[in-house]
Amino acid sequence: MFSTYREKDVKILLKDITGLVKPLGTAEREKLIQSGHHYSEMLPIEYEPSEKYLKTYFNALKRYAKITAAAVKSVSEQIFLEKGKKIVLVSLARAGTPIGILIKHYLEQNLPCTVEHYTISIIRGVGIDKNAINFILKRHFPTEIQFVDGWTGKGAIQRELKAAMRDFPEISAGLAVLSDPAGISEKFGTHEDFLIASSCLNSTVSGLLSRTFLRSDIIGENDFHGAAFYSELREKDLTYQFIDEIEKNFADAPKINKSAVKINSGLEEVKKIAADFKISDINLIKPSIGEATRVLLRRLPWKILVQSLHDENLEHLYQLAEEKGVKVEVYPLKNYKACGLIQKIADN
Repeated sequence: MFSTYREKDVKILLKDITGLVKPLGTAEREKLIQSGHHYSEMLPIEYEPSEKYLKTYFNALKRYAKITAAAVKSVSEQIFLEKGKKIVLVSLARAGTPIGILIKHYLEQNLPCTVEHYTISIIRGVGIDKNAINFILKRHFPTEIQFVDGWTGKGAIQRELKAAMRDFPEISAGLAVLSDPAGISEKFGTHEDFLIASSCLNSTVSGLLSRTFLRSDIIGENDFHGAAFYSELREKDLTYQFIDEIEKNFADAPKINKSAVKINSGLEEVKKIAADFKISDINLIKPSIGEATRVLLRRLPWKILVQSLHDENLEHLYQLAEEKGVKVEVYPLKNYKACGLIQKIADN
């Protein structure tokens, strides 16, 4: 296990590429991505949070622990109702992995079922790791499989998953998430765009694993997609601190507000934002608190849109934006509480 996840919690179907790929800075990566290189062909230099930012993270974790636990409970019960006594969770690395562990723990502690949990790679514009899917299918019935992620942005990964499952029609492409503001997931905790605290950090809340990687000079035809292990960050690892904090709230998790999607879909809202800000490529628009956080952590942000400049639940975004000198602007968001806009790099 090249991670800090416990072996009993998840089987990691990823190739260890630690030390094989030189991480690149944000500006260099952004230039390469916007000039046509795929983001999966490179790794970012990991953001190491400041003490001030870590304080906002811990505050956010405490504030959102109960609703996160309630969302885990809700989506776990939906999975059990459909799948029954044998469940195979397949979380989408890396953000889906700690969520998959939380769902596994809830199911095992509260419902009469056995749960296997794998984490595999899916890459926007490339597809799912077919070697990993075939590995799972050799061991389990396709009807037992449930895909898991943390939240939806504009639904790109759900659409990627649906396209990938055309090659595996016996497997349901339905996604289970905690927060579904895009209104596209099959199973969800709520449509509310709430902060899943794990989105505030990178590898230090994801078993010290990098985002997934795919490049033909390193990943062979029969290999799983790759990921690197940041062992040097071991003393800063908060993976199980996050998981344990949410689990403490399982017993008294409040009744969750399922809430309705405000407009037809997240994609519709993204198209309106694109029109209002004259953005031709919607891949530069990242809606939801989780996606806006990712933009600040590992992309080159242009600005962050929020419903309000005085929302205590967005403190971590305000702090990150201040550290990185990024403008935060009020915009009448409907399905989302925040949205990140990526800087367009001029062609020259």
